[in-house]
Amino acid sequence: MTGGHEQLTARLDEVTLAMESLTAMLDSELDLGQMLQAVCDHVVQVVPGADMASITLVRDGVPETVASTDQRAVNFDREQYRIGDGPCLRAAETGQPVRVGVGAVGDLWPQFVTSAEQLGVASFLAAPLTVDEDMSGAVNLFGFGEHGFSELGTKILELYTATVVFGLRSARRYFAARELVDQLNRALETRAVIDQAKGILMAAHRITAEEAFQRLVKRSQDGNRKLHEVAAEFVAAVATTTA
Repeated sequence: MTGGHEQLTARLDEVTLAMESLTAMLDSELDLGQMLQAVCDHVVQVVPGADMASITLVRDGVPETVASTDQRAVNFDREQYRIGDGPCLRAAETGQPVRVGVGAVGDLWPQFVTSAEQLGVASFLAAPLTVDEDMSGAVNLFGFGEHGFSELGTKILELYTATVVFGLRSARRYFAARELVDQLNRALETRAVIDQAKGILMAAHRITAEEAFQRLVKRSQDGNRKLHEVAAEFVAAVATTTA
């Protein structure tokens, strides 16, 4: 009993260190792909009975395997996507872990069982990833043994999924913020070239800022072009003429 307790403690310590490492990876580089691959590589080492791993992400209703330890796992995922059902999709849809011995779900997923038998997979465990309303998924484990995975394995896997969800949410916030900054920069650049064109028109024709702006608007409408494109072209033409 003592040996089993020590083994469990050591395994949990290993998982804790892995969580810290994965989180540090995101803090330093925000390399989401590297983090997801690291999860797959490590989880097969610490979850009893896990021989292969993959991560499924469902974005806008379309599932995709974004990391894996074995091409066979990718092929197995794709077969579930083709069928439109299976443990990983069920976990992603319901937000609940799915733990099965393949032989026990023949009536529920006959095509899944056939594919599993062809690949030699006898046990499957999927823990859901619930990121937001636009993204879900699952971390998937495949076992060649007929053990069906254990409750301990499920709990350990859920620790990893918590880290993955944290990483995915952080990445989405980061990229959303970066896109907003890019939009603001483009808006500032657009405003700057329009103001420059207005200034040139005001100086050349001794007109007001509003009159200069209306001239640019008319050119934009006549040519069915965006205002900032017309302004940039005008400024470039003036620069070429005066050079």
